[in-house]
Amino acid sequence: MSAPVKKNDRLTVYIEDLTHDGNGVAKVDGYPLFIQGALPTETVDVHVLKTLKNYGFAKVVDILQPSSDRVEAPCQYFKQCGGCQLQHLSYEGQLKWKQNMVENVMKRLGKIDAPVHPVKGMDNPWNYRNKAQIPFADTEAGLIAGFYKTKSHNIVDMERCLIQTGEADTILADLKRELVTLGLPAYNEANHSGQLRHVVVRKGRATNEVMVVLVTKSRKLPQKEAIVEVIQRLIPNVASIVQNINSEKTNVIFGNETITLWGKDVIEDTIGNVRFEISARSFYQVNPEQTEVLYKQALDYAQLTGTERVIDAYCGIGSISLFLAQQAGYVMGVEIVPQAIEDAKRNAEINGFTNTYFEAGPAEEVIPRWYAEGKEADVLVVDPPRKGCDEALLNTIITQRPKRMVYVSCNPATLARDLRILEDGGYKTQEIQPVDMFPHTTHCEAVAWLELAD
Repeated sequence: MSAPVKKNDRLTVYIEDLTHDGNGVAKVDGYPLFIQGALPTETVDVHVLKTLKNYGFAKVVDILQPSSDRVEAPCQYFKQCGGCQLQHLSYEGQLKWKQNMVENVMKRLGKIDAPVHPVKGMDNPWNYRNKAQIPFADTEAGLIAGFYKTKSHNIVDMERCLIQTGEADTILADLKRELVTLGLPAYNEANHSGQLRHVVVRKGRATNEVMVVLVTKSRKLPQKEAIVEVIQRLIPNVASIVQNINSEKTNVIFGNETITLWGKDVIEDTIGNVRFEISARSFYQVNPEQTEVLYKQALDYAQLTGTERVIDAYCGIGSISLFLAQQAGYVMGVEIVPQAIEDAKRNAEINGFTNTYFEAGPAEEVIPRWYAEGKEADVLVVDPPRKGCDEALLNTIITQRPKRMVYVSCNPATLARDLRILEDGGYKTQEIQPVDMFPHTTHCEAVAWLELAD
C-alpha cells in the first residue's frame, strides 16, 4: 500500500510523542510522520519532506496550538547543533516525558510491570558537563570549533555551550584565536591532512582541577611550548596538559598513545566521599552531581549491611565498586579493559579500601570461575554500555542466581530487553528509578532493583 501522504503535502497534525532523537511523532491514518521541533500535545501545520514505505519526515510550518511545556530555547545554536534535543521543552516537561518514555519502553519492549518512579532531576540543569570534546576545522572563513550538526560531521562554530563548564567555553573561544596566530593547522577529515583533531577538556568538580587534551594526527606538534604557555595563561587552574595521538582515518576521538606535555598525568575528583584519579582516556561520568545521585540509588537498592559479598560487572575504573565498598563486606569488580582495571586498583588504593578485588577479563568467563572457587555473590551489580549486557553474562547470572541484582542502565530499551530475560530466568523486577544525567537531551539513565523469586 502507498503512504497516505506524499512529498510536499501540507497537513495539520497532532503530535502524540517524541522519538529517541527528539522529533515529534504524528500519525496520518496510522502512518508515522517524524517532525523536528514539534512537541507532544501540539497541533501544527507541517510540510512533508520525504516519505518512505513505513514512515515519513516533515518540518513545522506553523504551531497552531503550542504545548504548555514549550519554552524558548536559550541557546543560540540550538537549531543547528546536535548536542541538545530538548531545550524547547521546559525542564519539568523533560522530566515528565522521560518518566513516560521509560514506563512505555518497559511495558512495550519488556512486558515489565514494576513501578517506574518520577525522574530524579537537577536543581540547576545547566553547565553540568565536566568534559567537552571539541572538534576543530579549517574553513575558508578561518579556524572554527564547536559541535557537530545533527547526523553530520559539519561543525557548528560556537563561542559558548550552555551545558558545559565555563573553562571549556574559554578554551573554545580563546584557543581558536591563539592557534591561528601560532599556525597550528586543524585536521581535515576528508583528506586526512592537518594536525589538530579535537581539544578535550575535563574538570574535577570537587577539586576545580582542569585537564586539557590536544588530540593530534601525529606526534609532531609545532609551537608546543607556546601552546602550553597559552593554555596556562587562559586557564589558571589547569593541572594537566596532555597530547593524544590518533593517526587513524576514523571517527573515534582518541588514539592509543598519550603524552603529558605539562603538569600531572591525571586530575582528581570526588563522588561522595570517594576520590578518583582521572586520566585523559578514563571513562568517568560527565555529570558528577547526578552521578552521585545515580550511585546512591544503586547503593540503596543493594541494601548492604556490611557483610555482603558484591560482584560489580562492567566495573570500569571502579567508580560504583568503591561506592559499594563503603557499606559492603567485600566487592569484586570485573572489566574487560585492562587499563580500566589498573585505574580501579589505583583508585581503591588512594582511598584506603582493603575490601576490594579487581580483575580484567570477560565477565561471563570470570564470574563463573569465581563461583567455582567459592566466591559467590549476595548482590550482583551491572552497569553495561548502551548495548546492554552480553547474552552470555545474562545466562551466567541466571545460572549462578545471586539473590539480589542492581542494574544501572544508560539505555532504557536494552534495560527492558535484559530485564525480560532475567525475569524469564527467575528474577522479579521490584522497581525502577530513572535519573536525569543529561538534561536537555533525550538520554535517560535508570537503576533497576531485582530479587530472585522464591
